[in-house]
Amino acid sequence: MTDSADDAAVTGRRIAALAFPALGVLAAEPIYLLFDLAIVGRLGALNLAGLAIGGLILSVVSAQLTFLSYGTTARSARFYGAGNRVAAVGEGVQATWLAFGMGAVIVTVVQVCAVPLVSAIAGNSSGGDIAEAAMPWVRIAIFGVPAILISAAGNGWMRGVQDTMRPLRYVLVGFGVSAVLCPLLVYGWLGLPRLELAGSAIANLVGQWLAAVLFCRALLVEKVPLRLDTSVLRAQVVMGRDLMVRTLAFQACFVSAAAVAARFGAAAVAAHQVVLQLWNFLALVLDSLAIAAQSLVGAALGAGRTAHAKSVAWRVTVFSTIAAAALATVFAVGASVLPSLFTDDRSVLAAIGVPWWFMVAQLPIAGIVFALDGVLLGAGDAAFMRTATLASALIGFLPLIWLSLAFGWGLLGIWSGLSTFMVLRLVFVGWRAFSGRWLVPGTA
Repeated sequence: MTDSADDAAVTGRRIAALAFPALGVLAAEPIYLLFDLAIVGRLGALNLAGLAIGGLILSVVSAQLTFLSYGTTARSARFYGAGNRVAAVGEGVQATWLAFGMGAVIVTVVQVCAVPLVSAIAGNSSGGDIAEAAMPWVRIAIFGVPAILISAAGNGWMRGVQDTMRPLRYVLVGFGVSAVLCPLLVYGWLGLPRLELAGSAIANLVGQWLAAVLFCRALLVEKVPLRLDTSVLRAQVVMGRDLMVRTLAFQACFVSAAAVAARFGAAAVAAHQVVLQLWNFLALVLDSLAIAAQSLVGAALGAGRTAHAKSVAWRVTVFSTIAAAALATVFAVGASVLPSLFTDDRSVLAAIGVPWWFMVAQLPIAGIVFALDGVLLGAGDAAFMRTATLASALIGFLPLIWLSLAFGWGLLGIWSGLSTFMVLRLVFVGWRAFSGRWLVPGTA
């Protein structure tokens, strides 16, 4: 075997070693949320609706601040590649301070605005009963936001130093404790008080803060300076601004798609939601490879090894495309069977075929796009990613979605918009990757 082949084999193993634990971290939350839904669902529709409203508020708030994870990985990985572990972990320290500060602000704002916020989302459904059910959950669960953000920052710097096993353990411990506490507190088992929906919020809170404490402990073990560094904070905020705008573009697209689908009836919106949730899960699977790309590309550029960064980008893209093609094959072959696992409603099953085949067709494209997203994020190319995502949304996704409403195109128009969005992103990130403009060595 040649040196080049040896290097390729080592790189492949390293990608797998980073990607599989990262997939566990990404999958842990949606799996726990399904468990939480199953526990609360036995309290009745009203409590389940309250959990849905509260969970939406918490997820939207948290999703806007994912830069604490992805941005920190990019910056930390460069220092790690340059052999400066102290500076790499230092990025985690500053991101954790930022998480504390932003989390405290969010808790304060949501507590002050909880009544109008929940009422606006729940509307007048069931005479305001849903808003009333959701309110205690929101007021308790929102105190978990700083912990969620601290864990995001912890995931960020640990991925940067190519350690994805400890974050997996921390997250599993946190969700494991929540999973044990949830039924005990909701139903009042083992002599504990029956708290119903509020018990779900407390169980979430305990698990989130346990994971956050473990991430903070990991920083203390590193024995790096813990003081605030405003220059690093400013740099993180600038990258975070670009990534937040990118996330807003995603949310605008998917909220618009759901709103338009709802105008075509219950069957259409249900079919759309089933396939969209599947799409989101498959995106998490592919995103684990993108996380490996972030860590390895950032480290390679930090070490000044631009040729190795290109090699990693190529290999991750190939692996991701193969994985996406395999998933597309599974869902294509199972198209006549798999939808019935999610619903037995004939009207929904009749409508689900359109988005299902769009999802199958998009998966190989997504495999390339998500991999290159990881490469460019690892290179710290956040400004380009922001612009590319906004342009793809404004040119491709949103016009087709709203034209679908105007001309009655239904799910065909909505998912044509999603497909156009993905193709445009492929064009943008593909051009950027081939241009080599992201290959900027050093730690800056």
